[in-house]
Amino acid sequence: MKKQYFLAWAIWLLSALFMFYKYAIEVSPSVMTDHLMKAFQIDGVQLGNLAACYFYSYLIMQIPGGLLIDRFGPRKVTTIAIGICGLGIILFASSNILFIAQLGRFLSGLGAAFAAMNCLKLTGNWFPAKRFAFMAGLMMSLGMLGAVGGQAPLSAFINTLGWRSALFTIGVIGLFFSAIFWLVVRDRAKYHADIPLTPEKTDLWKSCRSVFTSKQSWLLSVYSGLAFAPITVFGGLWGVPFISEAFTLSKTNAAHVVSLLFFGFAAGAPLWGWLSDYMGNRKKVMYVGTTFAAIAFSFVLYAPISVWVLSVLMFAFGFFISSFLVCFTMIREINAPAVAATAIGFMNSFDALLGALSDPLTGKFLDLGWQGKIVDGVRIFSVTTYKWALTTVPIYLIAAIVILFFVKETFCKSTYPNTLP
Repeated sequence: MKKQYFLAWAIWLLSALFMFYKYAIEVSPSVMTDHLMKAFQIDGVQLGNLAACYFYSYLIMQIPGGLLIDRFGPRKVTTIAIGICGLGIILFASSNILFIAQLGRFLSGLGAAFAAMNCLKLTGNWFPAKRFAFMAGLMMSLGMLGAVGGQAPLSAFINTLGWRSALFTIGVIGLFFSAIFWLVVRDRAKYHADIPLTPEKTDLWKSCRSVFTSKQSWLLSVYSGLAFAPITVFGGLWGVPFISEAFTLSKTNAAHVVSLLFFGFAAGAPLWGWLSDYMGNRKKVMYVGTTFAAIAFSFVLYAPISVWVLSVLMFAFGFFISSFLVCFTMIREINAPAVAATAIGFMNSFDALLGALSDPLTGKFLDLGWQGKIVDGVRIFSVTTYKWALTTVPIYLIAAIVILFFVKETFCKSTYPNTLP
């Protein structure tokens, strides 16, 4: 049993490292905005679309990816996914044509689409259900540290090697990681009585129908998408240039400040999961967290604050918004274990959809307010324009709070039927 215990943690760690890798490449465009706009001669909308290509494929693969993992197991499917992710990054780094760069970004998102559902599926297969919320939060903590790595450390890496060489190196690392994942990971624990094992044969249509016809699955997924979109919009692309312009900081220093968002997220994610288990209530935790996240970000955007206060608020914003992760535990509680990855993929598709729409939408708002200033071939947007364009973030958070009102509390208990419909 001791050997199985260590194997369970090794498998979880590799799965969580894929989350680390996924978030590092997801937010990487935020420290390359000038490089990319100059290299491909593009405006704000085109940059937003280039970054969003990652989310287009991420969105497309969520539900099929969940079905593939439920049917064929996480080990086979995720090994291939990691390899595709690495190849996509290499293609992106090697491109001289915008379309090829978009294709590379699309492929990296295609592979990264499997990260969360793989980790949560393996967590359910190797650990007791009572630890799921905490483990899910811990997974996201490591993922957010990856987002931190995709900010200031990546910026310094790019300054040393250049953006192409830095990304090419990261892509090669992904290929090696794919091989290690295949060698170590096993789909499920053989001797753990607490863990529901996935049936060898799963009816794909029934799997889909059991998730798609659940009103609560839809509400939780919409809430998740609205709560996660601010991380994509601000942390993943537009936060660094906004802070750099608004507080007269270098891009590297602005990236350090944005990194605090992800540090806060990493600190809060397991805490909110544990707290919801302790209280026996999921919704209260999400209400409190989402509300305070909206308040913190509103101060960042509209209040006359110092860089020190900005840093505190960025950490607080990340800390509070991480409470939304509790909804991943809730969607697992209202669906059968056999379709766990499908349900998580369904929820993730809303996160990807809002991300895919929000980056170019924000870019469009910026272009509309652009006053014609160009420095070294790069469009420079005013602070007022940034504030106007980023107003979408508090709007998303307020909408998420409203949606949460209609979600039914699970009281930390599984409510799924014994059999699929």
